[in-house]
Amino acid sequence: MAYRRTENVLRRLAARHEAILAAAAALAGEAGINAVQIAPVAERSGIAAGTVYRYFPSKTELIAALVTAVSEREIGAMRRAADAAPGPLSALAAALTTFAAHALGSRRLAFALIAEPVDADTEQARQPYRAALAAEIGRRLSAAMTGGYVPDQDVKVAAVALIGALAEGLVGPLAPETGDETQRRDAVQALTLFALRAVGVADARARGLVVQARLPRA
Repeated sequence: MAYRRTENVLRRLAARHEAILAAAAALAGEAGINAVQIAPVAERSGIAAGTVYRYFPSKTELIAALVTAVSEREIGAMRRAADAAPGPLSALAAALTTFAAHALGSRRLAFALIAEPVDADTEQARQPYRAALAAEIGRRLSAAMTGGYVPDQDVKVAAVALIGALAEGLVGPLAPETGDETQRRDAVQALTLFALRAVGVADARARGLVVQARLPRA
């Protein structure tokens, strides 16, 4: 009986934790990362502010936890798509396509976690997300380079440059509007093609990879 009570307590704690992070993600997706404050998150989640503080003693810790949750979800999706691809170059295309599709599916949230102007503490808290994205793309690019599918290059520099280009082209202030599924697909394919060309994939082959890449749902 005591074990069951403990299990129920742990389940309730985990549910509250998830509810708080879901509320934080919803606020960031609607109004930006600066909207993620303890009081509005508490109101959105229906959990008392004092309880939220017990989970996350500061706004920065809450944002850091949100970044971790989003990073784990997005990197996991990229890895699953890449691992299912038939080869290293297809894997790179799949990872890029998945990142692009998910960013457009939650455009405001992606901007909030990657490019929105923020204070120094928030910038430090969200830095691991960009680092994880660059590391995953770099890993796929490195495999393609080892296999001789792309020219030799500085993988770390290229991966970071790709993240910057994709983020600006997908969710930046000058990015084109993608109001429907067709526009979203076209934007994802265009940016994936651009990225593949940028790392040295011949145009005809890059186009073939983009056509073959499965566009995931956000």
